[in-house]
Amino acid sequence: MRHALIFAAGLGERMRPLTNHTPKPLLPVGGKPLIEWHLEKLAAIDVRYVVINTSHLAEQFPDALGDGSRWGLRIRYAYEGPTPLETGGGMLNALDLLGPEPFLVISGDIWTDADFRTLPAEPAGMGHLLMVDNPAHHPRGDFSLDAKGVLHDGDALPRLTYSGIGMFRRELLHDWRAVVDDAGATETPPRFKLRPLLERAMSLAQLHGSHHRGNWTDVGTPQRLAELDERLSRP
Repeated sequence: MRHALIFAAGLGERMRPLTNHTPKPLLPVGGKPLIEWHLEKLAAIDVRYVVINTSHLAEQFPDALGDGSRWGLRIRYAYEGPTPLETGGGMLNALDLLGPEPFLVISGDIWTDADFRTLPAEPAGMGHLLMVDNPAHHPRGDFSLDAKGVLHDGDALPRLTYSGIGMFRRELLHDWRAVVDDAGATETPPRFKLRPLLERAMSLAQLHGSHHRGNWTDVGTPQRLAELDERLSRP
């Protein structure tokens, strides 16, 4: 894999007041900005091009991260305007910067010890999602994973939580207007969630996944940020 997209455009409303002056992916944890953990992991698996989508306090990202050369990366920024475009709109907005090959997507507000090399460089179907055990704040989970590694949106099997990490083909966004009915989809640029496109792919058995049983944290509140910082700061 050569390209990766890091979602970093969110407003971080649940993290206020910490995010009043700092975007959530730039909040320090374990001695460095949260997003830097991702950049180091990407550099270690020979990803060379990273797109970071931005909105809230966007100017702080190039100030903090530069062009990525300190990690051996080339970082490009996809500014979404003052209002974030959601996950689907954000991916669509960044698509021209990601090249024709499948690309790795990472939410900028999570931390994990997952090895990104376990994700298939050429996912079967439209994509491959890394799934994790359901955290306490999301007990119902998102999707089910069967024994063949195919994802389903149902309750016949135990549900897991989407980690915010996955490999995607750009074809996932093909004909997206036929699937998405978000009000923001008519705006310029379009603003919509990725989930309807994932649901379409699942209905066609075109979305696969794997279960990461290691550490993973959705850094969604100041308390979870503090707990993660304490854990990562231990000698």
